[in-house]
Amino acid sequence: MTIIAESEAIPELAAFGIRAFTTTRAAGSFGLMTDEPVSGVMGRWSELRRELRPGGTRLATASQVHGATVLVHHSGWNGSLRADDADGHLSVERGTALAVTVADCVPVFLAHPSGAVALLHSGWRGTAARIVERGIEAFEHRGFRASELRLHTGPAICGNCYEVSADLYAQLTGQKTGKPTTVDLRAVIAAHARAKGVTHVTTSASCTRCDNDRFYSHRAGDSGRQLGVIVADL
Repeated sequence: MTIIAESEAIPELAAFGIRAFTTTRAAGSFGLMTDEPVSGVMGRWSELRRELRPGGTRLATASQVHGATVLVHHSGWNGSLRADDADGHLSVERGTALAVTVADCVPVFLAHPSGAVALLHSGWRGTAARIVERGIEAFEHRGFRASELRLHTGPAICGNCYEVSADLYAQLTGQKTGKPTTVDLRAVIAAHARAKGVTHVTTSASCTRCDNDRFYSHRAGDSGRQLGVIVADL
């Protein structure tokens, strides 16, 4: 089995020549900040690049800081790019694979039928900072209508498993409870996207905490990380 074959895919994007998926435990961890020997982790990154070829000759990632910065990538380079302090990536040109690491936070996949794609890492901070709106606006600034985009929220901690403080719940939802309450980050992200005009919205049925046998979960005590990946093949 290969990394991609062991992943949870988003099949509805395949019609546009777009591969999008989230890796699972079966593929191993892609986290760079664990005690696992670096040779094993980097070996998986190298294997992933091999599997993405020839459809993706470039792989862009960043040091994630739970913010709302979305980087725009252009062609003219090959190999791997590791940028500083960003939680989102966009490419309007085919052949650039985008990746974010997650373990309860939401991998947000955005795609246009033309092959323009974006990928966002949205935990509670990114959701509160409305990174999904920044991603949609990045498309709009380049001539793509929000109504034409496809949005998918991948495997993440579900609304039944994710309890937050009353203050954070109010910050995320605008509603007051006065006590710790569970919140569905994927539902909040979807609401933000629909308010911006996105009509094609889907959500993974997988929860990283409920399905901890398949996915890494920070709240379950895991140090490992899975990857969300999207590429519009050449």
